[in-house]
Amino acid sequence: MLKFSANLTMMFNEVDFLSRFERASRAGFKGVEYLFPYEWKKELLAEQLGKYKIEQVLLNLPAGDWGAGERGIACLPQRVGEFQEGVGLAIEYAKALNCSRVNCLVGLTPDGISAEKIRQSLVDNLRFAATALGEEGIRLLVEPLNTQDNPGFYLAHTQDALQLFKEVNHSNLWLQYDIYHMQVMEGNLTKTILNNLALIAHMQLGDNPGRHEPGTGEINYDNLFRFIDEAGYDGWIGCEYKPAGVTEDGLGWIKSYLEKGGK
Repeated sequence: MLKFSANLTMMFNEVDFLSRFERASRAGFKGVEYLFPYEWKKELLAEQLGKYKIEQVLLNLPAGDWGAGERGIACLPQRVGEFQEGVGLAIEYAKALNCSRVNCLVGLTPDGISAEKIRQSLVDNLRFAATALGEEGIRLLVEPLNTQDNPGFYLAHTQDALQLFKEVNHSNLWLQYDIYHMQVMEGNLTKTILNNLALIAHMQLGDNPGRHEPGTGEINYDNLFRFIDEAGYDGWIGCEYKPAGVTEDGLGWIKSYLEKGGK
């Protein structure tokens, strides 16, 4: 049975962030994720998780100045120290929230730096993070993003991520497969997911165009869910989409899953 987590950065925006834990719980979700926890004290977040008996499924490494357009710093040679400090901070939060998956957004390709230096910095940073997280029993995930929404993002295709994994050559390196991003970039969703299921530690979804809930766009989610379920995928699928209206009004697509114990 597939299990779905609510992305509190994008869903339940009708209320303030800390109130979204309750809204997700009332809707039937047993897992939550959000882009970054670092704005809030980890004890406060842990309190919300415990109060509503919700699992923290995923969090991201610090990704630089998000509001200014940064989308990660792992491929920036001049920010290695900051990246390593961010790994330490992510470990603190992950342990406090009992979260076993941390995702890395690698960042936008910097100007004026050789491709070789960018690549080596990224490989070294991922190897550092994979080792540090692995020592704490936490998986390091890496996620390609589409370059229509994120122009200049360094990692944009599944095969690019797989090649990067070979270069890093570390056992604690996993793929975060975002269905929305990969539909925009490459399509062929079912085959790609099934071919790489052993490396996929988390999935996320959103329909295309619009990045709204399943059923609002072109992706045949009923068919895709059936294949993923039959393949034996036992990870979470994060609902990282922008509700087309009030969040609860758009949950018809997931109702049958949430009624079965929230999964």
